[in-house]
Amino acid sequence: MIFRRTTSGLPVVLAPTSDIRLSLMEESHAHELFRLVDSNRTYLREWLPWLDSQQGVADSMQFIRVMKDQFRNNESMTMGIWYRNSLCGVIGYHRIDWLNKSSMIGYWIGSDHQGKGIMTESCRTMINHGIDHLGLHRIEIKCATGNRKSCAIPERLGFVNEGIARQAEKLYDHYVDLVVYSMLAVVYQFAFSCVSTSLAKSSISHSFVVIPAAIAGVTRRVL
Repeated sequence: MIFRRTTSGLPVVLAPTSDIRLSLMEESHAHELFRLVDSNRTYLREWLPWLDSQQGVADSMQFIRVMKDQFRNNESMTMGIWYRNSLCGVIGYHRIDWLNKSSMIGYWIGSDHQGKGIMTESCRTMINHGIDHLGLHRIEIKCATGNRKSCAIPERLGFVNEGIARQAEKLYDHYVDLVVYSMLAVVYQFAFSCVSTSLAKSSISHSFVVIPAAIAGVTRRVL
């Protein structure tokens, strides 16, 4: 299986909303990416372990080139998040296990763009793309237990909390526990099918349809 591409041969651009666009980053984005990282360095450092490796534009350039190479080799899919044409974050599938059809979504966003629903919509779009076009069976999201803003995203999208991986990530001078969240394609597709059928048959306004909390994140795509 290969990643879906546009007819021009370029990577597909995903657009969760009219204001949000996800696409592969090019070398021309290196300055913009470094400015975003550098201006959010203290904020991101609280939960992300790689800030010390990003000390200049050359480091951002190298990151982009590695991500492009991995994409071409069908190993991963990392995309920039643009909000109203301004780069505000990064999201992607880490190493894809094609044998088991599974992968993990990682993400981060600048502090100025928190609370706008950008990351929730970006994650939802990546899930749709992963299941519908990449054929993934299982998608994971791992978040530090203390990072409630990050944990809220998979919880909002209906992921299952599978438990805690103890001291699973080194964060500079200490280790942090990670919450392991998962979504299975069969659960996602069944939930989406049920809600779509229910809405098609119902004469009740969509605003009043009662949705089980476990699939609430899936159904927002319909509502």
